[in-house]
Order: sequence, then C-alpha cells, then structure tokens
Amino acid sequence: MMYSILRFIFVLLLVIKPLTAAADNKILILGDSLSAAYGLKQEQGWVKLLQDKYDAEQVNIQLVNASISGETTGGALRRLNSLLNEFQPSHVLIELGGNDGLRGFPIKKLQDNLTSLVQTSKQTGAQVAIMEIHIPPNYGPRYTGMFTESFATIANETNSYLMPFFVLKVATDKSLMQNDNIHPNKTAQPILRDEMYKSINDWLKD
Repeated sequence: MMYSILRFIFVLLLVIKPLTAAADNKILILGDSLSAAYGLKQEQGWVKLLQDKYDAEQVNIQLVNASISGETTGGALRRLNSLLNEFQPSHVLIELGGNDGLRGFPIKKLQDNLTSLVQTSKQTGAQVAIMEIHIPPNYGPRYTGMFTESFATIANETNSYLMPFFVLKVATDKSLMQNDNIHPNKTAQPILRDEMYKSINDWLKD
C-alpha cells in the first residue's frame, strides 16, 4: 500500500514539475523592428538565436516574439489583451517607444501608454520589464532627455524592472549596422543575443 502511494506521488511530481517550470519562464517580447529581425530572416534575429541558446543549454525559458516592425506603444496596447490571453506569459518584456520618439509623439502619451502596458500585463500576474530606449539627438536635448528618462520613471512608478538598452554596444559601429544606420545587421545579432542573455538572466534573478 505504502509503495503504491509513493509511486503515485512520484509520477504526479514528474507530471506537475515540467508544467510548472514551463509556466514560470514564458517571456512575451513586445518589441519593434529591433526585436522583429527587420531586414533579416527570422532565424537570424537575436530572439531566435537566444531561444536556440536556451534550448542548447536545456534552460527552461520560452520566448514568444510578438514584435512588429514600426510598432508603437499605442499599437502594442491595442494588441496586448489578445496576446496575454493567447500565450499566458509569466513575464512580459516591453521593448517599445523608439517609433514613438522618432515620430515626435508627446512624452505624456508615451508615459501613459507604457503605464497601461505594464498595468495590463501585471493584471494577469505577469512580471514586467521595461527596456530603456534611446533615440538619435535630432529632436534636441530637451525632448531626447525627457524621452529617455521616461522609461526609468515609469519603471519606478509601476515597480517594474528597468532593462538597459541592448543596442548601445553596436549602434556606433557602422560595420554592425544596416545601411539605414538604425537597424543592426546579421553580424550584430549574436552580440545582441549575448546582451539579452545577460539582461534576461539578471531580470529573472531579481
């Protein structure tokens, strides 16, 4: 009798543990062209390369890439509920705002949208990280300064994790950028993968 009970418990743990582990490490990436492998094949982008690295290391992390080239915070907000319902992520990474800034959107609108993205995600129980985004200085120091500061401000106000901008190490090297000097090229993707490998690990351990 005791043997049967122990055997039942052992089998139950084998079933429950993988399901729990999978649920604990599903990361929904809400990004723009920087995460959508703009100008490249999907398998060449940093998200796929990072997933391959996790798989090779047998690390139980699943990346769900919901990034769209040209996406704004407002556009992502309109898609978010559907994505949360479909994928039920344990974590949400917000890599957005660049297109808002490049289009000169009001800072207040950017902050409101980021706040809504965080709050909507947290209502499902997901942990949230906001990536700090940088834009070129074309719009003047006042706008660009307020823009960059917005991400730390909202992360602080919503008790979210602030993640460093992952493109900084490659953005100043033309050999790592596509001809538009905005999007990293194929050679840069493994560098971005390694940056995000560290940033995500730091986030998950926080």
